[in-house]
Order: sequence, then C-alpha cells, then structure tokens
Amino acid sequence: MANPGYVGVFPGWRVSGPPAAVAFPRRVKATSTSQISAETAQQAAYGEHAHSYDRDTGAFQPYREAVVEALPLREGQVVLDVGCGTGRCCGLLRDKVGLSGSVVGIEESPQMAAVAREHIACAGWRNVTVVQSGAEQARITPTADAALFCAVHDIMQSPAALGNVMTKLRPGAWVAAAGGKWAEPMLMGVNFMVAMLHAPYVQSFSGFDRPWRHLEQLLQDVRVHEIAFGSGYIMTGRLPAPASRC
Repeated sequence: MANPGYVGVFPGWRVSGPPAAVAFPRRVKATSTSQISAETAQQAAYGEHAHSYDRDTGAFQPYREAVVEALPLREGQVVLDVGCGTGRCCGLLRDKVGLSGSVVGIEESPQMAAVAREHIACAGWRNVTVVQSGAEQARITPTADAALFCAVHDIMQSPAALGNVMTKLRPGAWVAAAGGKWAEPMLMGVNFMVAMLHAPYVQSFSGFDRPWRHLEQLLQDVRVHEIAFGSGYIMTGRLPAPASRC
C-alpha cells in the first residue's frame, strides 16, 4: 500500500511539478509519434554518454553504495539491477550475493549495455550478466529475490515497466530505489543543479517531486529517506507475500 507522505526531511510536502523558479532544459511529455521521438532522442543521448558515464557520474558513487547497502540481500540470492547503465552497481550487488548468487542487469541502451559487459568481462564476474532490453519487455529467468532501481527516473514513471519487473520477483522480494528529486522549492540553487545534472539522462521531469509514486503502490513496508538536502531519495519496500492459509 502507498505511504501517505515522505519519511524523511519534509514529511507531507507536496508539489505537482518542478519548482517554478528553476529554469532547465525542458523535455516535452510526449505521446504517440512525439513519444517515439523523445525516446529515440533519449537513447541517442545515452549512447553518446556511454563511454563518459562513469567519469561524469563518479561523484554519485557513495549514493549507489548507500542504496545497495539498504537493499536486504543474502549470499546465494538472485538480484535484478534494473536500468543498470554501465554496471556501476553490479559489483556492489555481487559483493552482497557472493559467488553462489547472481546479478542480472537490465539495460535498454545498446551502448550502455556494451560498456557494462566490458566491465564485467574485465572483472571476471561470471555470475553477473546483462540483458539488453527495455524494462517493459525484459524476459528474465530464474525468478529473482530482489530488485534495484538506481537513477532510473523514466523507468520509475512507467507502470508497465515496474509491473513487468515485479512479475520477475518472488513473493516477499525486497526492492530498493534511489535517484534525484526536487528539493524544497525555496532551495532554488539546489534545484537548479538537480535539473542540470539530471537533464541529460531523463526523458521528462514529470513525477520528479515524488519519483517513487508508482512503485510504492506495488509494495508494502515502504520506507523513503531523503538525502542531499532533499534532492535525492532512497526507498525500500517488499512485494506482498501470499496470504497464509489456515
């Protein structure tokens, strides 16, 4: 069930869109033909940034470490890294599931997936694989024990993508998500930086006030903690387990 408000810095705060005082490169919320154009442009942007992504986002590694740490995992489990990009979280997840577990990355961008596979091959991680597919269509076997959504705002805004991923998880599986969000409106400087940092990697800022709004509807025991002056978040929750029979 959905949480009624934030658990963190600004409980109960609501905005319906980005702070009005912030200017940023705006992307159109597209449908039909324009939707295809927007998605194509986004994939082109990801492809363009694939080989510089690790360097450009290196400063965010502590946040990746924090969300992976927040995801309950045990050795031997299978975990999905949804929208894995160049695989910056794959090694962190592998450390938690050990050699007897496995990590399955899902990445739509062919260029990003290729870089991730290069990293995996160089590191010799035989229990880490990458499926090149959109999250909406990804076919994963076996059933996974947990899922990570790290810095994947567009996937977080797609009920179809989230729904498909949830079908790949066992009942009671833990899920963790993290990424950017709008800070309190009065923090104009913070929100300006948020907009500039995330603009190359998101199709739309729709839902950026509460990025977890769709995912929380699918989970129970949801907890959300805001970080970095409210410009980021870490969310955890788990799929409902089947009702016990008397």
